[in-house]
Amino acid sequence: MSTLAHNLVQSLAAQGVKRVYGVPGDSLNGITDAIRTTKGVTWSHVRNEESGAFAAAAEAALTGDLAVCAGSCGPGNLHLINGLFDAQRSRVPVLAIAAQIPSDEVGSTYFQETHPQELFRECSVYAEMVSTPEQMPRLLRIAMQEAISKRGVAVLVIPGDVSLKDMPVNELVTAAATQQRVLPSEEELTTLAATLNASSKVTILAGAGAAKAHDEVVALAEALGAPVVHALRGKEYLEYNNPYDVGMTGLLGFASGYRAMESADTVLVLGSDFPYQQFYPQDAKIVQVDLRGENLGRRTQLHQGLVGTVKDTAAALLPLLERKQDRKHLEDAQKHYRKTREKLDELAVPARKGAALHPQYVAKRIDALADEDAVFIPDVGSPVVYAARYLTMNGKRRLIGSFNHGSMANAVPHAIGAASENPQRQVVTLSGDGGLAMLLGELITLKQSKLPVKVVVFNNSSLNFVELEMKAAGFVTFGTDLENPDFAAVARACGLEAWTVTSSEELDDALRGAFAHDGPALVDVRTGRQELTLPPKIELAQAKGFALYAMRSVLSGRGDELLDLAATNWRQLF
Repeated sequence: MSTLAHNLVQSLAAQGVKRVYGVPGDSLNGITDAIRTTKGVTWSHVRNEESGAFAAAAEAALTGDLAVCAGSCGPGNLHLINGLFDAQRSRVPVLAIAAQIPSDEVGSTYFQETHPQELFRECSVYAEMVSTPEQMPRLLRIAMQEAISKRGVAVLVIPGDVSLKDMPVNELVTAAATQQRVLPSEEELTTLAATLNASSKVTILAGAGAAKAHDEVVALAEALGAPVVHALRGKEYLEYNNPYDVGMTGLLGFASGYRAMESADTVLVLGSDFPYQQFYPQDAKIVQVDLRGENLGRRTQLHQGLVGTVKDTAAALLPLLERKQDRKHLEDAQKHYRKTREKLDELAVPARKGAALHPQYVAKRIDALADEDAVFIPDVGSPVVYAARYLTMNGKRRLIGSFNHGSMANAVPHAIGAASENPQRQVVTLSGDGGLAMLLGELITLKQSKLPVKVVVFNNSSLNFVELEMKAAGFVTFGTDLENPDFAAVARACGLEAWTVTSSEELDDALRGAFAHDGPALVDVRTGRQELTLPPKIELAQAKGFALYAMRSVLSGRGDELLDLAATNWRQLF
């Protein structure tokens, strides 16, 4: 007779799940043993459950299919929570198995007792406990269907003793894949078309909701004479083969993207929940199309909001538009983008002899040397800025990160999931030194699981982006120093191939060596600590804050920082 654990794992196999990421524990024993004896599903061992959840999120992001992670009772499944928040906010389908203490001890403050169905409620679309074998097939089917249909996290809490109980009937369950095609009403489309036809300067802002809608968005841009600004998560879907693209806006973006929106009289937002209110123009009409009605008007007051899939709505809207003959708004935005792009590229140059490398140059060389279908995964902080500005998307490459949740240490754990799904595909992390150190043990996972991930470390011995935030707010930098080990030596001790780069002349050979190596590899690059990652729009408060930081630094006897700052960034200021 089959146990509940075997029923669970066999159903996952029937669903097409290939692996479960996690760390074993006694309350998970029934489930891990079922994985051991079930063909088609493997146990993907990580060194921290948080990494397992991140890995599942990355796998789901790449495939669009359900991915699974697991944690033992109490502290074990609590470690999942950060990665699950990331998956939920990135809207990818993940099922988390949270093992629980013995069922007859729940509520007694037993050893390691927590209440996962409550703890995970905020980061899931579904979180319930399985109390009996009879519940199992139905609750599993519901959980998988919720995760797939709503593109989010579903959590099943299973006490260890319940997982070992016999199933009265070994009923395997699966969930249906969903393909959505949602259109606004004809009246709504007619109203939107009238607004766009009457506007002389339209700018499109498009995000991750425009996935699979590249051609339709470009066709809209052509008809409207509209520059296309992409949000970060829209970069991989809209940047390539798009003569209307004028870069990003937002804190990580380009001046050209910001200006294209600020100068518009109408902004058409397609599939983006871009969060920064200060980057929306004050005097323009904002019209928004999104599959999720709850996103409409969340960030700024709308002239019109429509519920629909971007691909289908754009295709239905196009015949109603009058092609704009006046292309000045578009041409001005394209010209400004070319100048902005040139300015950014001027920063991506080799450093002077003996100086730490410019991180812009490191990102540019990664872009040039990586495969045509590489998966890039930047850590949160400065590496995200350089990925956004210097990595080139081409329709084959992917860009994955903790872009909504904004968690440090995401890069290597995400890479575990990406490489597990397709070990033949090149996976490259742009790792911060702080992020790498936070979950440093996952280098061992790369070796143990034979995952050929290429880890490039932007090593500036600081929490660099936090320092920038402090400076902009007027604070003297404090608590951001990192006394790092020799990351290349650590990597070698873990079984990886590794290189240390201290000059620009060494970079290409190290990257080529790492990218060509048949296995996991790490390149530790010493980058400049004082590089400024300037946003496209500098608020008066930020300028005042930076001046205050300079004054406070001098008064605290740290004026040498200002000299270093000026020496590093003079090329950005002139």
